Order: sequence, then structure tokens, then C-alpha cells
Amino acid sequence: MMNLQNSKVLVAGGAGFLGTNLIKRLLADGAQVRATLHETPAQIEAEQVDWVQADLTQKADCLKACEGMDALVITAAYTAGAMVIEKTPLALLTPNLILNTVLMEAAYESGIKKVVFISSNTVYPVSDQAMTEDDHTGEYFHKYHIVASMKHFSEQICEMYAKHVKNPMDVTVVRPGNMYGPYDDFEWESSHVLPAFIRRVIERHDPIAVWGNGEDIKDFIYVEDVARGVATVLEQCTGYNVYNIAGGQGYCLKDILKTLVDIDGYENAKLEFDATKPTMIPIRLIDVTKAQQELGFTADTSMAEGLQKTLEWYRSAHDHH
Repeated sequence: MMNLQNSKVLVAGGAGFLGTNLIKRLLADGAQVRATLHETPAQIEAEQVDWVQADLTQKADCLKACEGMDALVITAAYTAGAMVIEKTPLALLTPNLILNTVLMEAAYESGIKKVVFISSNTVYPVSDQAMTEDDHTGEYFHKYHIVASMKHFSEQICEMYAKHVKNPMDVTVVRPGNMYGPYDDFEWESSHVLPAFIRRVIERHDPIAVWGNGEDIKDFIYVEDVARGVATVLEQCTGYNVYNIAGGQGYCLKDILKTLVDIDGYENAKLEFDATKPTMIPIRLIDVTKAQQELGFTADTSMAEGLQKTLEWYRSAHDHH
């Protein structure tokens, strides 16, 4: 067990969506937080955070960031929305593998005791069943093949450091559901589906354009629930572990959009589905039993509450009235 109070935790990827929410959570739990920044500035002002400029593909920068820390959470990643995955999937391969490999090596050499690696639910095969942690077979949805293979190999690296070296580290792999909430990327070019929906509703697009037929089913989880899950993992996990930290139920995109329109009072909104635009996996359900049973973790923010909070955050952050 690790008490987060006064533990020194390094958040790799401190300007990112999960990274930002995790920093807030760890500070609330009394941890001493250091966080890395690369090209994007921090999204929050927190003078108690030790912000470090670092290119995490460079070993020297990784060593500098890891020095003196007790634990590391790897939220840093080169990420992309559907358009990039569709057109240039290789863009996510090399930099991510280098980052994950070099950062793990630096953590090990620095004597960090505990690592949490944020993986992805793309590592699961196409199936209409809810995926348990053991359903990871190496079969992937074709458009996810490269990113999923990269995440899978990074998970194997985690296992090496937890099981196959002298003086192993405690390493836990977290496979989140589709996260949404404050501090997400809301840029049109790079955002995922939910932030794009939220902007279209707030900006009162007429009609609201939807990629695909809107029948896709995904597991969505409010980002603050994921941050709490990661904090729980840091406190409780030893050895090598893999956990789904997800909502545990499927939501159809069309229904979420209707909920958003209702919550925001956008009356008579017209939805326009564009089947020519790239769409991703038609259904992804995630089994959350293991995290419930072993960690006592449940995502407790309802979809309506999470969407409401995200709408409010976006409005206050971007001054849309």
C-alpha cells in the first residue's frame, strides 16, 4: 500500500486531458506532484506543482523528470482523432514506442517504485461482448491495428519491468473507457467524438453533423472518475496488474447527442448523419468487474451529470454565453 499523502508522484503528460485531471486529483489527495510539459502549456495554474519541460523521447529529459520520485503515471502520448488514425496511422507508432520505452527505462534506473501506464481499449478485439482484461487476444479492429499493437507492446514492456528484471517495479496497466470531461481537446481537427458533439450543441450548429450513422456504441467514462481510479491503483496495487477503468455500460452516440441537446435546451435541433465520414468500431463494451472486486472502484458519475459538468466547464473556459 502506498499513501498518496506526501508521496512524490510524476505525471508524464501534465498538459494533457487525463494528466490535467489527474494532477488535480493527486493534489487533493496530498501528493507532491511533478508534471512534464512538452509543446503544450499547462491547462491549470498550480504553483504547488513542479512543472518540468521535457521531451520524453529523450533519455536525459526522462532521467531529469524521474529523479527523486516515488511513482510515475504515464499519461503522455502522441494522440489523434479518427481522421489521423484513418489517414496516417503510422504517426502514432514510433514516437509513442520510443517515449514509453525510454521513460520506463529512466523510471527503473531512477529507482521509482511504482508505475501506472495508461493503455487503451483499442487492444480488445471486435466483439459485441463486454471485454474483460483477459479478452486481449492480439486481434484488433483493422483501423486500430497500429495504435493497438503499439499499446500492446508497451503493456508487455510494463510486464517486463514488473516480472522479468532484478529489483522489479510495481507496474499497473490501466485500460480506460472513452474518457470525456473538462480539459479535453475541443479543437475540430483533433478532437474525439464527444467534445465535437458538445461544441456543435453549444455553438448551435444547424444541422448538427454526425460522422457515420450514430449507431456506434461506446463505453464512456467521466475523466474525474478515471483520475480517481488511477489514484486508487497507485495506493493499492503491487506487482503487475491490468485493470479496465471504465463506465461499464454502452451508450449509443445518437442517444448521447439527444441527451446533450436536451440538457442544453437546444430545441428542435436537427441531426444530420454522414455515412461517408470515417467511423470507428461499431460496438465497444467493457467489463468492469475486476476493478470493482479488487479495488472497490466504480465509476459513479452518471452520463447526464458528466455531460452537464462538461458543458458548464466548456462554457466557462471559452466564455460562450
